[in-house]
Amino acid sequence: MFTGIVEELGSVRAREGSRLEISCGKVLDDVELGASIAVNGCCLTVVEWADEGDWFAAEVSDETFARTVVGDLDPGDPVNLERPVRLADRLGGHLVQGHVDAVGTIVRPSPELKVKVPGELHRYIVEKGSITVDGVSLTVVDPSADGFTVAVIPHTADVTTLGHKSDGDRVNVEVDVMAKYAEQLLGGYLPSHGAG
Repeated sequence: MFTGIVEELGSVRAREGSRLEISCGKVLDDVELGASIAVNGCCLTVVEWADEGDWFAAEVSDETFARTVVGDLDPGDPVNLERPVRLADRLGGHLVQGHVDAVGTIVRPSPELKVKVPGELHRYIVEKGSITVDGVSLTVVDPSADGFTVAVIPHTADVTTLGHKSDGDRVNVEVDVMAKYAEQLLGGYLPSHGAG
């Protein structure tokens, strides 16, 4: 579980087949084999790291390549990094699983970031609700028929990849897990989505 508060802006060191190597520093302070690190909002497992603590490797599954933008990454590309939350930590963002729901497309870059998402996510996006874009916890300003807008403050643009994104760039999107659980729990008591 993560918070969506990016700890470090790293970069892709190498990519070969299913192996992805990330250059970084801070997120390796207490690393262990099998630890989770969110890379652009995608929870990956550490399988190796440098003794000098400046990179780690993860093996990426076919499912992850198919459902996220991790497969779009090339050496040198910047990535948002976050370690999992500890029970003693402040929850500065919101509960983020690191399980990407869909790939969205940037329609308008920050500071008034607009992202287009697949229709099946629209029911989980509400005004002032939480959403994660490339691992960054954000607050929805305006849900729209095809996506949503969020306000990206200058600090967030500077310390994450969101300040470097352009129209047409693809991003990982994770909706608030609490909305999905509420829908699942209440589903038997609510009219079907097709009902009038």
